[in-house]
Amino acid sequence: MTSILIVDDERSMREFLGILLKKEGYSTTTAADGKTALELARKQDFDLVISDIRMPQMSGLELLAALKEEQNDLPVIMITAFASPDDAVTAMKNGAFDYITKPFNVGEIQKVIKAALNRKGSRSNDDLSGAFPEIVGDSPEMLKIFDLIRRIAPTPANVLILGESGTGKELVAKAIHKHSKVADHPFVPITCSAIPETLMESELFGHRKGAFTGAIADKAGLFQQADGGTVFLDEIGELPLIVQTKLLRVLQEREIMPVGSTTTRKVNVRIIAATNRDLEKEILAGRFREDLFYRLSVVPIRVPPLRERKGDVPLLVDHFLKKYSRLLGKEVQTISSYGLEVLMQYDFPGNVRELENIIERGVALESSNIILPESLVLSQGGKTKSTPASEALFVAARDEEELFSLGMENILVSLEKKMIRHALERAGGSKMKAAELLKISFRSLRYKIKKYEID
Repeated sequence: MTSILIVDDERSMREFLGILLKKEGYSTTTAADGKTALELARKQDFDLVISDIRMPQMSGLELLAALKEEQNDLPVIMITAFASPDDAVTAMKNGAFDYITKPFNVGEIQKVIKAALNRKGSRSNDDLSGAFPEIVGDSPEMLKIFDLIRRIAPTPANVLILGESGTGKELVAKAIHKHSKVADHPFVPITCSAIPETLMESELFGHRKGAFTGAIADKAGLFQQADGGTVFLDEIGELPLIVQTKLLRVLQEREIMPVGSTTTRKVNVRIIAATNRDLEKEILAGRFREDLFYRLSVVPIRVPPLRERKGDVPLLVDHFLKKYSRLLGKEVQTISSYGLEVLMQYDFPGNVRELENIIERGVALESSNIILPESLVLSQGGKTKSTPASEALFVAARDEEELFSLGMENILVSLEKKMIRHALERAGGSKMKAAELLKISFRSLRYKIKKYEID
């Protein structure tokens, strides 16, 4: 059973959280101060700690520092009073998973707790993929692929990898080669769509000197370079029919004929092909050879789009955060729970490649050590998705008569008030969520609420 340590000097808060979490099926332990909590954490393994910041003897920030020194992977959620946002920022910089401001609603803390426990579970499963660290994922869909790779890698069978752009088909191909019996031989990737049709045959199979204008010497093709190893034909659906015919011969006879040559050359290569097209439809349309399809797809592997394996998103986010924090020289350590929630609700038309791009941009834009929702730029079909904040602007501005009656000086003030009220309604009264909807800082929202006397 998941065990949670609750630390707060207010007895009513400890009892409230204890009752709430027990109803959710968690085991709870409480402590009235940081010193007692630290002693408990040294005696018992907890999955999560929820601690107030302002406490006697040992503050929540001091407790956080001590816990992180001894158990760096233990998630800690800090509870802060409305008037102490600076403490919350300090907590995040010191490694807290997230913070919740008082007063908070039940739904808000439930979401943060689940996100923290899910993140811990994802990190603890980092090596679930066993021998496939190059592929990030521990969802049931990916575990099936890992199992399939283990079984087919030692065989010489040709493989056809199916999946949308950005799903990681080349990573699967590399994993198959890495765990094959020819892992110490070349892995030659070929993007079929990147080679002009007039040069395709020469690039793949080589040519003899004088075979065509510019052929000033004999040239070994990519298949010859991969002899003894693996050829990865990406975007196989883009191959012209004439080249498909020659590739079929390679598969059947295990030999190639360079352009301009009258003799064949034996090659021993394993072929792994990949496509984002529906090859069966291409066959019906006469654009792909049926016999080649069956030769290639001895073992088909479908890599699911990211929207079908949303459970891998937190793990992928952590992976890309570490990667780009290191490459960009930043100290961005995590993503806010609300930021992760935004990603979990997104469909990712560009799949894992798009998520990587989003996180790279977020790390580049973020000035603190945590990615907030306003640093996440999501797009659909080349357009930024509409956000609750933009919807709020529409709602605020749709009454044109009211706007004109205010005059130019007061229009912006009126819009700002309406947007804040609308965001607070959409956020169920949570100022933290409202600030994220409006894409402003929590401190700015608090100032504006006070300035405009918004209840």
